[in-house]
Amino acid sequence: MNQTTPPDAQASPNAQTSGAAGSPARPQADLRDVTLRDGLQLTGGLLPVEEKVSLIRTLLEAGVPQLEIGSMARPDLVPPLANTLDVVAQLTQQERDRSWVWVATPRNVERAVAAGITRMQYCLSVSDAHNRANVGRSTEDSMAALPRALDIAQEAGAQLQLCFATAFTCPFDGPVDPQRTLALATDPRGDRCAEIVIADTLGQADPQQVGDLVGAVHAARPDHGVVFHGHDTWGLGVANTLAAVQAGAVAVDGALAGLGGCPFAPGASGNTASEDILFALKPDWLSPESFARIVAAGERVIGLLGETGTSRAAQGARSKAPAFPWVLQAPTEETSP
Repeated sequence: MNQTTPPDAQASPNAQTSGAAGSPARPQADLRDVTLRDGLQLTGGLLPVEEKVSLIRTLLEAGVPQLEIGSMARPDLVPPLANTLDVVAQLTQQERDRSWVWVATPRNVERAVAAGITRMQYCLSVSDAHNRANVGRSTEDSMAALPRALDIAQEAGAQLQLCFATAFTCPFDGPVDPQRTLALATDPRGDRCAEIVIADTLGQADPQQVGDLVGAVHAARPDHGVVFHGHDTWGLGVANTLAAVQAGAVAVDGALAGLGGCPFAPGASGNTASEDILFALKPDWLSPESFARIVAAGERVIGLLGETGTSRAAQGARSKAPAFPWVLQAPTEETSP
């Protein structure tokens, strides 16, 4: 995802920050916050356009390098994302250039580029059963349509990522052979894609599996950046994310407050929380002040939606340990005159 990271937030893949003398350097990757796409899929409410635009600007101004802000899926299938194009219309070109939108067909890509979208994630499932449930066709049919989707994107000067959902397990068929995922990731029909996204859709993978598969794709596709998309269903979201970064991922996905899940994947829970990923990675742009803004943004979203947040870092930030710089300082109460 480094191709589109703004200069003031840019870091080379796996750039390392210096730690204490003699300690291992901290591996780095960009965070892409996916609250406004994957994070909202299972919520009952529709955030108004102005709330979504405000959140986009809050996160970008806080330093988050990339966002995923919506989907071209049919509104009747994913109602919380129905106002995606209305949101896009309110953004500046610079904001659009840091924002990704989910697509699954060439027609989706046509509509996206017509709306001024420049970054798209073309998603299909490694598992045929999930691909049919999610987008109504076989995995091979989705791959066969990819070259046309790429043509449309390139004619418009847009970038297309290739995302593989159910890269580790399928809710219908169980464990997925990693060789099948690797074969799809190295399929020549994806040569022109900007990056490859490996998704642990159900959050059932462990760090060893994530590191092995991300590392294999990274080695087989050295000309493509690898992005990891994880869920925290089994409590390994942060551990899996760190394993992906160690294995060569240039970017990782997360959602505020751990929101998210797939409506077509029974058993999928929320995404790995953006707050938890940021606290674990501590990218150069993150400060206690910017972290506080991001935590507050997550709290506002779950408050508006009536959801419960699962971010442990956000909980820690509200703890009563003021000597720790990452704890949010409570505002001073004003006394009445």
